[in-house]
Amino acid sequence: MVRKLVPGSLVGALVVLGATLASPAFAQSGGGCQLQGTANFSPGLTNNDQSFTYNFGGNLSGCQSSESGAPASGTVEAGKVVTDPTGEQFQEPASTGSGSCVSSTTAGTAIATWSDGTQTVLGYSTTGAAAAVHLSGTVISSVTLPAINPQPGQPTSKTITTTRYAGDSAVGLLAFQPPDPTACNGAGVTTAAISGAVGLGSP
Repeated sequence: MVRKLVPGSLVGALVVLGATLASPAFAQSGGGCQLQGTANFSPGLTNNDQSFTYNFGGNLSGCQSSESGAPASGTVEAGKVVTDPTGEQFQEPASTGSGSCVSSTTAGTAIATWSDGTQTVLGYSTTGAAAAVHLSGTVISSVTLPAINPQPGQPTSKTITTTRYAGDSAVGLLAFQPPDPTACNGAGVTTAAISGAVGLGSP
């Protein structure tokens, strides 16, 4: 039985698919989050298999949970630059993948920041074929970000620690929506909207 349903993050969708929960167990618990965001790929995705990296940023909304007082919204990102309150910058791990616009596998680390200030760090992977991409992952304890050009006396790294939903697992389906799908036949898709539903819970 799933204890709660909230998004863990979701990045990684690399093919068009339906925006719906990927697991009947999660769906039966009656909760989840909607994810709307943008992913950026390098090099651009084409119809030919290749290795690539990507970053992602998006909003989590409409979250429902069996946990009293759980936040109903938040943000999620992977592979982005984080600016500390002091102004120092830190680099999140880049997500990696292999494949094409037609099929792909990816993996990465995503950070969800909830509206109450708590955070969830998620190690995730995706598999995609034709019109469906499945995301799965596990909440991890923390991730350490290296500093970008730290000045003398500044920290050389920053650790983001999970403070909500520790030990949970994530599952979801996302929709990959490039502004020009025909780019898959040519220069490649370098950016795309990502939307869908993601659930996070535990037995």
